[in-house]
Amino acid sequence: MLNVVIIGYVWPEPNSSAAGQNMQSIITRCVANKFNVSFLTAASESEHKSDLATFGVDSYPIALNCTSFNVLIEKLKPDVVIFDRYMTEEQFSWRVKESCPDAVRILNTEDLHSLRQARHNAVKQSGDAKDAELNSELAQREIAAILRSDLTLIISEPEMALLTEYYGVPKTQLHYHPLVIGESPSYSAPFEARSHFVHIGNFRHAPNWDAVLQLKQNIWPAIKKALPHAELHIYGAYPPKKATQLHNDKQGFLVKGWAEDVTSLMAGAKLLIAPLRFGAGIKGKLLDAMRCSTPSITTWVGAEGIIPSGKSEDDKGRQQPDVWPGALCSTDISKPEVIEDYVNQAVSLYTNKDIWESASLQAKRVLDMFSAKQPDMLLTDKIISLKNDIEAHRKSLFMQSLLWHQTLSASKYMSQWIEAKNR
Repeated sequence: MLNVVIIGYVWPEPNSSAAGQNMQSIITRCVANKFNVSFLTAASESEHKSDLATFGVDSYPIALNCTSFNVLIEKLKPDVVIFDRYMTEEQFSWRVKESCPDAVRILNTEDLHSLRQARHNAVKQSGDAKDAELNSELAQREIAAILRSDLTLIISEPEMALLTEYYGVPKTQLHYHPLVIGESPSYSAPFEARSHFVHIGNFRHAPNWDAVLQLKQNIWPAIKKALPHAELHIYGAYPPKKATQLHNDKQGFLVKGWAEDVTSLMAGAKLLIAPLRFGAGIKGKLLDAMRCSTPSITTWVGAEGIIPSGKSEDDKGRQQPDVWPGALCSTDISKPEVIEDYVNQAVSLYTNKDIWESASLQAKRVLDMFSAKQPDMLLTDKIISLKNDIEAHRKSLFMQSLLWHQTLSASKYMSQWIEAKNR
C-alpha cells in the first residue's frame, strides 16, 4: 500500500469549482486503489469543504515557513507527495525533498495559472486573450515548478501542447488528467418545460467575476430588451457584497449565490450563458450543462479543451455549424456587433424549439467525445509505475537536476529567514 500525501492549496470543494471537483477525483481514485491518503493544508476551514474523513482520509493542519512541516512529513513517511498548484510546490517541495528524498513529487496544476493571468492581462490591454504574452515572470515560476516535479498533472490537451511545444517540457514529466464528468440525470426536461438563463461560477475566480460583470453591464440588458419575460439566474460560491448588490428583480438579473444542487438547476434552465473573456483549463460549468442536455452560449475560451482547437469558430469568433452545442461568440464584448451576436444567438436558442433541440442533442455528442478522450494510463497506475522506477526516471531529467541545483535556494532561504524572524 502506497502512502500518498496531498498538500492542498485550499480545502477541496467539489460543489464550488472545477478545481474542487478535480482534487476530489484525485483523492477518490487514490482511495479506491487502496492507497493510504493524508491531506495537509495551511488553508483555513471552509464552509463548503468536502468531508474527507468519510473517504478514510486523515487531515492535518500545517504552517507556512515552519520546520513543524518537516517533522510531520517525516512521521507520515510518504511514498508520493502531490502538490496542489505551483505555489504549494514552491513553498513545500524543498522540505519534502530534504525530509523524504525518495518520495515521488507530483504537481497538480488545476489549470496553468500563468496562462490564465497572461490572458487576463491581454484582455485588459487589447481586449483579446489571444494576445497573451507567454514569456512572463509567472510563467517562469510555474514552468520551473513543473520541471522540478517528477510528474505534473495537466487537465486539458491544449495546455499539454503548450507545455511541450512552446515551453519545451519533456512529455515524460506530464500526465493528461482530464476533469471527471458527473453522471447525467436520467430524465432530460424538454424545451417547453424549461425557462430562463443561468450562469454559474465561483465568485473568487477572476474569469467568472469578469463574466458576471460583462453580463450585467453589456450583454444581459440587450438580451432582456429582446426577451422581456426572461430572467438570468447567477449562481456561485462566496458571492461578495459587490456581487449581491448587482441583484435587480426589475432587470431580471437575479444573484442567487451558492447552488446546493447544480444538476437540478442546470436541468431546469433553457440556456447556460458564460461569456468568458479569459481563463485556462477546462470549464466544469459547460460540461455540467452538457450533462443536462442544456445548450450554452460561451466563447472560444469556454470551449477550449472540450472541442478540438481551431474547429469551433470562424475568423470573427463565431460558431461553426455542428460543433458547439449552442453558440460561441467573440470575447471582444466592447464591440456593438459582438453584443448583437450574443443577443441574436440567445433569442434564436431561447425561442426556436428546433434550434434548441438540435443544440441539446449536440450537447450529448460533444460530451461523449470528450469522455472518450482518456489518458494512456490511469493516474493510479502511473503513480505506481513512477514509484517503482523513480531513480531511472530522474536520471533522464537534466533540467530537473539543474533547477534543484540552482533555483529553489532563494525560496528555501527566504522561508528559513521568515521562520527565524517569527521566532
